[in-house]
Amino acid sequence: MNLRRVLPRPSLGSVAWLLLAAFVGWRMWPQLAAAIGVGPAGAAAPDVRLVTLAGDSLSLADLRGQVVLVNFWATWCPPCRVEMPGFQRVYEARRERGFTILGLSVDAAGRAPVARFLAEHGITYPVAMANTSAIQGFGRATLLPTSYLIDRRGRIRHEVRGYFTEVALAQAVERLLAEPAAGGAPAPVAAGDTP
Repeated sequence: MNLRRVLPRPSLGSVAWLLLAAFVGWRMWPQLAAAIGVGPAGAAAPDVRLVTLAGDSLSLADLRGQVVLVNFWATWCPPCRVEMPGFQRVYEARRERGFTILGLSVDAAGRAPVARFLAEHGITYPVAMANTSAIQGFGRATLLPTSYLIDRRGRIRHEVRGYFTEVALAQAVERLLAEPAAGGAPAPVAAGDTP
């Protein structure tokens, strides 16, 4: 029996759809993995020291014990601009429970245009200009936006290159907030939450 006669010949359209589905799956996997908690235990986040646009000096070591999203972005980056309002909502809803965001702008124009952009768009989470130490420490984020989700122990648990949806971020943050804090103590429970 000749198998060529039995098996249908794929059309160009079906091959194109298959390739599109594979591409979308490949791009969405990091978000899905973050949301459901699939992935390696993670390497230690680099201890970078920065000065925020508000003038506060901080390092990732200062944030140990919190869940931290480090987000490389730029004012001229359309996906960055789209994801930031969702980041702001996740930040506002969970900051009192131990979640923070550190936005690292790679804008070459400097601090003033970045500060103006943040004020115009109501972004209140900490933002600093990405310095050489941060860029090299995180492996030269070559695609904007690129986000690193760091657990309470200071380990990079998830990396999302490209747009990070609000839903996936919120689920990933909730899961990491529920994990034990850095010394093995149970995660803090906010008033009104059930343990």
